[in-house]
Amino acid sequence: MTMADPDSTARNAPESVLREDPVLAGVIERREPHPLEPVANEFERLCVSIINQQLSTASAAAVRERVFEVLDGEVTPDTVLAASRDALREAGLSRTKVDYVENAARAFQERDLTRAGLAEYSNEAVIAELTEITGIGEWTANMYLMFVLERPDVLPLGDLAVRRGIEGLYNDGADLTRAEMREIAEPWRPYRSTATRYIWAEYEA
Repeated sequence: MTMADPDSTARNAPESVLREDPVLAGVIERREPHPLEPVANEFERLCVSIINQQLSTASAAAVRERVFEVLDGEVTPDTVLAASRDALREAGLSRTKVDYVENAARAFQERDLTRAGLAEYSNEAVIAELTEITGIGEWTANMYLMFVLERPDVLPLGDLAVRRGIEGLYNDGADLTRAEMREIAEPWRPYRSTATRYIWAEYEA
């Protein structure tokens, strides 16, 4: 008898659970999940989320590139706080977003908001910690949970693409309340992050 590879079983566990939802099972057959790339610099990823706020993908990418040039490619709390505010503005950040990245830099200097520092925090506690920083809302905190901390059970209903994706798949594109979306997503536990990545992939296709 061939023994199952435990690593393979672990990798396939999210899809096994998610396929129990027939709608999501169809998405899994059609799409690869939205990529989840390893994050080496937690602070940099938080800054990227701040830059991305309320910008199209293309606009955010252009601003991010110019901001990183201002910082000579080294995105740390020290380089952000040492940078000229005017140079950051000229790179495309609004005055408000300059404030936000500086707030994040000070918070990283004062508290350990790295992967290691937040390892024992619940998702709710991480959100509470991050949203204490002016400029960090629940959407940004959820992106941090998913992309930096790689938490498996995050459902970011503050994300427009997630909401539109769920409505398109489960309600012919008609509006759903967030409570209704949470009910739809309940069977996806404890892998709502993976489900979200499939919904993104379907919505972006």
